[in-house]
Amino acid sequence: MAVPPATDQEFLREVDDELRRDKLTGVWSRHGRWIVIGVLAALALLGAYLFWRNQQENAAGREGEQLQSAYDALGAGSTAEAAGPLEALTKSSSEGNRALALFTQADVLLQRNDYKGAAAKFGAIVGDDGVAPPFRDLALVRQTSAEYDTLAPQVVIDRLRPLAVPGNAYFGSAGEMVATAYLRTGRRDLAGRMFGQIARDGTVPATIRQRAVQMAGLLGVDAVVQNEDQKAR
Repeated sequence: MAVPPATDQEFLREVDDELRRDKLTGVWSRHGRWIVIGVLAALALLGAYLFWRNQQENAAGREGEQLQSAYDALGAGSTAEAAGPLEALTKSSSEGNRALALFTQADVLLQRNDYKGAAAKFGAIVGDDGVAPPFRDLALVRQTSAEYDTLAPQVVIDRLRPLAVPGNAYFGSAGEMVATAYLRTGRRDLAGRMFGQIARDGTVPATIRQRAVQMAGLLGVDAVVQNEDQKAR
């Protein structure tokens, strides 16, 4: 039985398939090596990323355990046992773990009345650009508090003035130290104004506001009356 001739449509399909194969063969012959290199490079990058992520997760887990063991040791009263893990964490690639370790070390030194050593730890946080600004601001406040008696009043003012403004999270603590420094420089007017602002700020901790009310009153600022007026509104 004779084989029927191919239709035009079948013929065109065969030609099209042949052309496609020729193109693919040509592309592979010209660029095949680079295609293989590109695929291998992509796979290598993917493998490196997965390895890095796994290493990061493992490191985070180990550091979390180190931090917990340090806190457990401190809770049991063993600062010596906590010293090793805390010191290791001060070199962590995680800015959060570095800051926590340094804050904890500084608190341990404060308990020993080592204000100079504690100030150095807080200063390390302040100088660490990788740490988030709120933690660096807190470290600056605590550093200044630790070495307050050794600082010239103007140094305290210049250092904390950016934080001693209403609305700042550390306004109460920073403002109190700035106001006291103003007093030490003889600027009773500026000190009274600052104490008055602190006394009238409802976001400031109650203990700091109470002290501010008393100091403002001594300096001729009627912060009690102004504070009560604000509540009545």
